[in-house]
Amino acid sequence: MSMADKIRGGQGFIAALDQSGGSTPKALRLYGIEEDAYSSDADMFDLIHKMRARIVAAPAFTGDKVIGAILFEMTMDREFAGKPAPAYLWEDKGVVPFLKIDKGLEAEENGVQLMKPIPGLDDLLERAKAKGIFGTKERSVISAANPAGIKAIVAQQFELGAQVLSHGLVPIIEPEVTISIADKAEAEEILLAEITAHLDGIPEGQEVMLKLTLPETANLYAPLIAHPKVMKVVALSGGYSREDANAKLAQNTGMIASFSRALTEGLSDKQTDAEFNAMIAGSIDSIHAASVAG
Repeated sequence: MSMADKIRGGQGFIAALDQSGGSTPKALRLYGIEEDAYSSDADMFDLIHKMRARIVAAPAFTGDKVIGAILFEMTMDREFAGKPAPAYLWEDKGVVPFLKIDKGLEAEENGVQLMKPIPGLDDLLERAKAKGIFGTKERSVISAANPAGIKAIVAQQFELGAQVLSHGLVPIIEPEVTISIADKAEAEEILLAEITAHLDGIPEGQEVMLKLTLPETANLYAPLIAHPKVMKVVALSGGYSREDANAKLAQNTGMIASFSRALTEGLSDKQTDAEFNAMIAGSIDSIHAASVAG
């Protein structure tokens, strides 16, 4: 089976293992490692890599239920079990590797945060392709139902997506809608219209993926899921608990999970391997079930 077939088939979910410099301390803290346990960024990244290595080594972490994994650039360049991380994921686990490429967000303007420039992106995409990476993920954030802001954010996402496609990689376009905003439903309606308008401009024979916040209206994104230029629509948990995220996901037919915090919820550095493996197996089972529901 090819990587594209694995994603298109969609019988599972995509694990987001891509915490970067800004989000790593929080991820480690939730894992039971406080900031006084490391004294440098290098130590911090070593610790998060150990956590990720433990997750992907878990017996339940296989392509049967986890169809893809999104990696941080530093993880792409490291090894799991003595093998380059992307190769280990695909060859040993049957999990399709993706790469997070965004470098953080600009200050909010018109209710949105665009992506910062990504210096050296063409070189990074070439390197990713050579290492066996299938696609990329790029995140920006919508915090208001502002038509001008949402138009700008979607335009930037698709412009970057075209650059990714030109390297033979599949972009996961991720304009995240903040879950706590009062006008979330309106923002999602505007977002749906803008994405639909841009999809028609994707060249024949090419496809993109979409990573979207679980919508207020169940099955709002059904037209995107059915669109011939969309390989897969995946959902981000966005701060919802795993239970809430799974419940919402199960209401959206054809949408699968791409959870980060909701996947690692309950995992701890202090757990024995047996405890850790049992906990992640339960998480994987519940997210998988919600992803294939309906």
